[in-house]
Parts: sequence; C-alpha cells; structure tokens
Amino acid sequence: MNALAPLTHSTPATMQLLRKAAQSTNANVLPQIYNEDTNIVIWQRSAAEKLTKAVNTLIATSALKPLELAVSPDDAFDQLIKALKPEDNNRDEVNTLCEDIALLVEMFCCLFDLKRAGLRLKVLDKPMCPRFHVDKIPCRLVTTYQGVATQWLNHSDVNRSKLGTGNLGKPDEESGLFKSLSNINQLTEGDVVLLKGEYWDDNEGAGLVHRSPPVAAKEQRLLLTLDFI
Repeated sequence: MNALAPLTHSTPATMQLLRKAAQSTNANVLPQIYNEDTNIVIWQRSAAEKLTKAVNTLIATSALKPLELAVSPDDAFDQLIKALKPEDNNRDEVNTLCEDIALLVEMFCCLFDLKRAGLRLKVLDKPMCPRFHVDKIPCRLVTTYQGVATQWLNHSDVNRSKLGTGNLGKPDEESGLFKSLSNINQLTEGDVVLLKGEYWDDNEGAGLVHRSPPVAAKEQRLLLTLDFI
C-alpha cells in the first residue's frame, strides 16, 4: 500500500486557496500581487501635503465630476485635464491631482503590461457597493484620496456560501459571512491597493471580499479605481 495515499486523500481542497495580505509603506510591495497566496496588496502611502490640500480644495468647491475614461500612460494626464477643465482659480490643484493619477496609471499599466486602463474617478456621499462581495475581474487598483476607505475581509475569515443570495436577505453582520466585527479590516485614506478578483488565473473562490464603507451624513469620499481593458 502507498503510505502517502491516506495523507493525500485527507488533504482539504481549501488548502490550495489560502490567501493573505501583503502591505508596506514602500511601493515596491505592489508586485507581490503576483504571489499565488496573496489576494490584496496595500501600499500604505502617505499623500504629500500638496496633494491633500489640492483634493480638499477641489471637493470643497465642487470642482470635480464623475469620470470614466480609457487611458494609457502616455495620455492619462492630458485626458484628465481635458475632462476636468481647470479654471484659473483651481488650475494648480487640478494639475496636482491629475499628475498623481497619471503616475498611478503608469504604475498599474507597467505592473500588468497593459497598454490602457479603465479609469473611474468619483465623489461619493454614500456607499457605492455597501454589501461585501467579490469582483469578477482579474485585478483592480483602488485608492481613496479623501474620506473613509474600503473595508475588506481576510480570506480565512469568510464563509463564502453567505455571499450574494447566500445571505438570505440578512445584513452582512448577521448573515454568518464572518464571525465578528473585529474581522473587518479598514483601509486608510491614501492607501494604494490592489484587489485580486475571481478572474485572476487560479484564483476562483479566493477573490478578495470587500465593500464600500458606511459614509457619515455630509461626508464625501474621492475614489479612484483602475481596471484592466
């Protein structure tokens, strides 16, 4: 008898789906998204004071509008400037924000060898996706320039049968999706994050579970996402 047979048959299938987070204050952490056992990478970035002031001013003056663009590293800045139409009184602030977004586009496209990326920029006063869910995509970059940031769950803390209709209409906190409120992780304003989805190779059943955070009355968020095209 093969002595290894009992061990092989008793190994849980879920052992192949162990996933963890990688995080650092250095942007060099981003390539760790390619690690099979990683489904979220967090660059804990402290935004420059100039960028923070620019974003605060633009939101306070309602100078930003929702954007959905297909951009490349070569044309991202020009497309953003054209779409946002800066005026004399906010030109420096718009330039500062567009320069930072263009830099993230370049990093995202370089990391994944993409010619273009799908860009969305939105000012939100309510959760865009208030329920925990997984994305049917390969990977998404997310950063919150202002306001409360995305919430997420460790793969090991999730009962995935309770996602979607499996919650039976119950709130996330009551459905059995996770055991305790302490399981909810909170990103920070300024973090640049890569969320691995269900369509990443060999990641079905292990896409990062996340949701938009609750937003207090009169509070606004400025959210940027970048996707594969």
